[in-house]
Amino acid sequence: MPRKIDVAERVIHAAMSLAAERGWRDLSLAEIAQAAKLPLSEVYPEFTSKQAILGRLMRRVDAAVLAEEDRDPAQGSARDRLFDVIMRRFDALQPYKAGLGNVIYDQCRDPLAVLCALPRLCGSMALMLESARLSADGPIGCLRVKGLTAIYLATLRDWLRDDSADLAKTMASLDRRLTRADGLLGRLPRCARRGPAAGTSAMDEPAEA
Repeated sequence: MPRKIDVAERVIHAAMSLAAERGWRDLSLAEIAQAAKLPLSEVYPEFTSKQAILGRLMRRVDAAVLAEEDRDPAQGSARDRLFDVIMRRFDALQPYKAGLGNVIYDQCRDPLAVLCALPRLCGSMALMLESARLSADGPIGCLRVKGLTAIYLATLRDWLRDDSADLAKTMASLDRRLTRADGLLGRLPRCARRGPAAGTSAMDEPAEA
């Protein structure tokens, strides 16, 4: 019997391969199990639905980003650290790009699927903030999570269309959006936020009084 980790790897690979070939909406769990060359009775305890497969894939991507940060922590300002963390996320997603493109296209036409996926995505963005050494807690953290989620989704569209070997178009898109967000934060009135110290990014943690 395959080890659990082997089941997960084979199912995720089969699901993304089928999604790339046929789309996601009409794909069944039984067809994914068949493509993975596993009986449905072994797949079901690990993945009770297609959404569970996507959830496991996202957790694996989260873990890959965190492992990369452990080996080589992002440096520089808060904006620079976020840039590095999100680009590492896109690098981790790259092997699944064709399948994810069809998954996203099909899920965008299913409001229920969007509602199910959004909390998971926000959780991943909170983790990306923490990986970049920015707190995702409290009211300010909540605003950061929402802002980064919006930036990520907008950049995701560009990533799906980016056919460059070095993801130059994706990097330019992410850089532009992070710079714009940093500028907007810098223009917020002081009654709405505590201003950053001179020489720091508006995304950095405010100094305690």
